[in-house]
Amino acid sequence: MRNEFRELTDPDPEVRLEALRALVTGAEKGDVAAKQVLREIVTGYPDFDPEIYSRALNFLAFFGDESLAEALLAALADEEYGCQRWAAAGCGVLRLQAAAPLLIDLLSHPDALTRESACEALGEIRDPTAVTPLAQVLDDPAEHVRAAAAYALAEVGDDEAMEHLWAALESPRRPVRAGYLSAALARPASKTFDRLIQATAHDDPEVRFWAARALGATGDERAEQLLTRLAVEDHATVRTGGHVSTAAKKALKTLRNIREHQRKARAGEQTA
Repeated sequence: MRNEFRELTDPDPEVRLEALRALVTGAEKGDVAAKQVLREIVTGYPDFDPEIYSRALNFLAFFGDESLAEALLAALADEEYGCQRWAAAGCGVLRLQAAAPLLIDLLSHPDALTRESACEALGEIRDPTAVTPLAQVLDDPAEHVRAAAAYALAEVGDDEAMEHLWAALESPRRPVRAGYLSAALARPASKTFDRLIQATAHDDPEVRFWAARALGATGDERAEQLLTRLAVEDHATVRTGGHVSTAAKKALKTLRNIREHQRKARAGEQTA
């Protein structure tokens, strides 16, 4: 493993990458020495090329532990090194509560991918202090960042977080493509199911449209009768040109697919 360690700083980028691949392969197989070298990349990150560091963090689940917390926090705050996006993801993988303030700061980073990574990490950490900052990101100019913020709020899942998602869905300012809000509201289905049912009777057809899609994503058979009725009766048009009835039909297909997958999974468990 010492050879790989030396090669990680070789002038030739291909040599560096090959050494990293060997270490990752070893870590995936449980090699203790390989895991230790990968941890040394994280703790000594300024001594390594940013590409090596960022690629190593992509496999943090195989070698990471709490001993890396201080180094990850340092990289998270290191603007010059340029790997805040990957450090944020690493903090999420390890669920480092201490990273929350720095991650919240990154929600206003000029790079959209870094903002997205910060949202995702905050969702993993589930720190309630992040709810208001994440809600503000629901207005981010980048759709993938807005989606990451919505999913993070769903992961936090407290009443305040869910109210922000509902407010975004019901707002006249909602984006034309609000599927990520629908998907986020479907995630904690036990908390949102009844309100999603109510939302299918909302005056605004766009709310009905996305509520129907969310109900399908819950996989809850209690929604099937209502979705069947909407598919037949509600032909209101939304800004995308679609109809509530079409959304209900797609939701029914999704719901049935989820339930079939669950049925097969249960059958597999019984025969295992």
